[in-house]
Amino acid sequence: MSLPDRAHLHARLQTGLTELGVVAGADACERLLDYVDLLARWNAAYNLTAVRDPGAMVERHLLDSLAIVPHVRGDSLADLGTGAGLPGIPLAILAPERTHVLIDSNGKKARFLREAVRTLGLANARVEQVRVEDADGHYDCITARAFATLGEMLTLGGHLLAPDGVWLALKGLLKKEEMLGVPAGFVVADVKPLRVPGLGAARHVAIIKRSHMQEHAA
Repeated sequence: MSLPDRAHLHARLQTGLTELGVVAGADACERLLDYVDLLARWNAAYNLTAVRDPGAMVERHLLDSLAIVPHVRGDSLADLGTGAGLPGIPLAILAPERTHVLIDSNGKKARFLREAVRTLGLANARVEQVRVEDADGHYDCITARAFATLGEMLTLGGHLLAPDGVWLALKGLLKKEEMLGVPAGFVVADVKPLRVPGLGAARHVAIIKRSHMQEHAA
């Protein structure tokens, strides 16, 4: 592959995964780096991410995405507003037994996502080029990486969450006002700090579930 000093990036990735307590086999680690390589090459023309350096992508994209692994559950996952495939593609690489649906309405990003799924051989992932509010289906787990406020995310995509599913919203700082803006039928069950190795910024995951009233009505 064309990544500069791939061995060094592999060491950074493996060290970070160990710090996160995330287990990844040799094949998964290689595919994670293949994804970084593909993203770096496409980024020059498609402007998929503001992060240009492949080394920084290890921390800011791979490890940041995989920090939520302990909270992911179920057999199906939808990544809303996935952009360049974050966190959906890293999660799909680590969990081949789970179905992952990458949802984004942007044409350029959808083209990259399809190429990434094909190149990486992700038989457990598919791309849907659609607005979140127009997507359908029900998923055991939904991920969303700061594409909107919690209230906006749930208003647009709340219909996709299975009755007993869990919604994982990746955020930087999460203010009380934003948590109070969650629409009826949903509840912020917990907010967990994420310690992402090499990332000198605050990260949290808001864990959202359907309220009991909503579950009984479903």
